[in-house]
Amino acid sequence: QASRLVELPYSSLDDEDDDEDGHSLPRDAAEQDPGAWYPDPRKLSPFSHCVRSLAFLWNLLFLLLGLLILAVGVWGLLAKSPLPGGERGVPLGSDPMLLFVLAGLAASTVSLAGCLGTFCASPCLLRFFLGAVLVFGGLEVLGGLLLLLARRRLRDALRDALLLCLLRYQEDPDLQFLVDEVQRSLQCCGLQSYRDWESNPYFNCSAPGVQACGVPASCCQHPLENGSVPNAQCGFGVLALGAAAAGAVVRSGGCGAALGAWLRRQAGAIAAGATALVLVEAVGALVALKVLRDI
Repeated sequence: QASRLVELPYSSLDDEDDDEDGHSLPRDAAEQDPGAWYPDPRKLSPFSHCVRSLAFLWNLLFLLLGLLILAVGVWGLLAKSPLPGGERGVPLGSDPMLLFVLAGLAASTVSLAGCLGTFCASPCLLRFFLGAVLVFGGLEVLGGLLLLLARRRLRDALRDALLLCLLRYQEDPDLQFLVDEVQRSLQCCGLQSYRDWESNPYFNCSAPGVQACGVPASCCQHPLENGSVPNAQCGFGVLALGAAAAGAVVRSGGCGAALGAWLRRQAGAIAAGATALVLVEAVGALVALKVLRDI
């Protein structure tokens, strides 16, 4: 019986390898002809090489830009000197420089994924890059629609933000720089008028110190003494003067109306910039999609 088992014919599975004419096919075609199962990768055309190089340089440019924004944000956070008590004047979560850090980190991460995905021909990284670009583009379009639909609420929120900047003028160097630049460039002072600085605890007339009953130097009509030397005390005591006397020293108009008028004048430029940003992201996504299809 053992010898019979040894001499059994081939199983029916081996018979399936025979063709219709009765000729047996090779058992392992992959070993005899590997190219039949693993063909050579398709050679890229000159256009595909050009697109891949463009995608790499495109993402490298935005990677450097994102790293620059990240460096500015980190420098802004570290450059602020703490208060004498050893505590920061502004919590980290409400620090405006944190926006630069988050924006730079997001841009550099997505651009790095695009660079590595293009250079290493990694479909996973390219899909991550495409998904991130689509998410960013969708958020930008959604933000633009919210700006159009909720203009009144945004105007009230902007007014509240300006009032908060006046209250925290001495607490945060970034807010101080921003308020001074707005008041100088728009030729304004305060939110509605220069009297709004009374709400600041340092400029209030009941506050101790030399800044009591004063306004920042950026409100002055002539902030430079003798035409060249900045006069940081030009706004001292202005709140104790009458309207006519104060108007001769500082600008009496508020920044709320001036900022609203400036935004209306710049609406076309803002819309063009937002459209250009969306188009840049769309071009980057199309180039990455072409590279992904070639891979």
